[in-house]
Amino acid sequence: MPNSKTIRILGIKIDKLTVKEILEKIEGFLLSNSQYYIVTLNSEMALEAQKDEEYFYILNDADLSVVDGSGLKFAGLATGNNFKRVPGADLTKKILRIAENKKLKIAVLNWSRGLSVKENIERALAEKYPDLKFIVENIERDLVDFAKTENLARLQKFEPNILFITLGAPYQEKFIYHNLSKIPSAKLALGVGGSFDFISGKLRRAPLIFQKLGIEWFWRLIMQPWRWRRIYNAVIIFPYKFIKWRFINRFFYRKNVVGFIFNDQNQVLIVSRAGERDYWGLPQGGVDSEESDDDAILREMKEETNIDNIDILRKFENIYKYKWPKGYTHSGYKGQRQTLYILKFNGENNEIKLSPWELKDWKWVEIDKLISEADEVHKKAYQIFLEKFRSV
Repeated sequence: MPNSKTIRILGIKIDKLTVKEILEKIEGFLLSNSQYYIVTLNSEMALEAQKDEEYFYILNDADLSVVDGSGLKFAGLATGNNFKRVPGADLTKKILRIAENKKLKIAVLNWSRGLSVKENIERALAEKYPDLKFIVENIERDLVDFAKTENLARLQKFEPNILFITLGAPYQEKFIYHNLSKIPSAKLALGVGGSFDFISGKLRRAPLIFQKLGIEWFWRLIMQPWRWRRIYNAVIIFPYKFIKWRFINRFFYRKNVVGFIFNDQNQVLIVSRAGERDYWGLPQGGVDSEESDDDAILREMKEETNIDNIDILRKFENIYKYKWPKGYTHSGYKGQRQTLYILKFNGENNEIKLSPWELKDWKWVEIDKLISEADEVHKKAYQIFLEKFRSV
């Protein structure tokens, strides 16, 4: 049953909660024996997720997704959802106050080349939250192996309950996803971008009238004109993408490429989609704008299965078209228009490595058993695909 408190914009999950409900969930997280992470979502992050599959998954896997940017607030209104916008800087202050009152420890993992340096944050926290126990560590965005750093050893010794990461998107969310489990004392982690720049006084918040009108972006442009490209993406590109996703795509079929990959043993490769049920089918994926079908099939096969040692034998353009059931996809399209590629695999099985964001298993099956092995939803299309394969 769909969660009435959750909506999606550009396929990204958003929790439609009041500030009170958000804080109640956070306090519940802190009392739990599990680990949780929060994303404070803005339109730039939603755009980045459209081209970064890993980031798309990480945002949608968050335990709580709070709307930060005004662009998402207006997009929500266009979908009939009036949810509360909670700027990351405000949420950070509220969580810091909770931590101080409950005698919890916090850690700030700060981008060493950010506006606020470690000393700025330490001074501000000591002044504004005198009873708070905290540690501030400098880290880099391109950190390869956090497990081997002295930062991790110091954090594990300090045993923080809450982690604030200031690397900016998408680095901070990816850092949390891959490293939170290495700090078992932490019950909660969140990426806060430049929130500590406001706390340290390095940046001034927009005047209240700008905040109420949802045009803090204009204040940032005045204060930091070098950010114009990011602001352009948020103010121009995001509304365009949203309008296309919400109002235009519904009239069109998404371009899709399917890989019929076979080997020397007359077997075809099928994969199981990530999800709760067994869902087997041929590897496939969408065609990006301004991308040729040939480029798309090679990219998708590489992304999904790591296979690049293949020959394209034949292409059957727009061979199958079908509509999606309501609620089946978050892409906004009415269905898919599929182009089939017959591909000869020339590599070794150990070269096959699945994308963890989309797939959970793979296997070779006898070509004559493709229909019986595939999910029910594919059987009609695969009858056509088999006929084309046998004609090659």
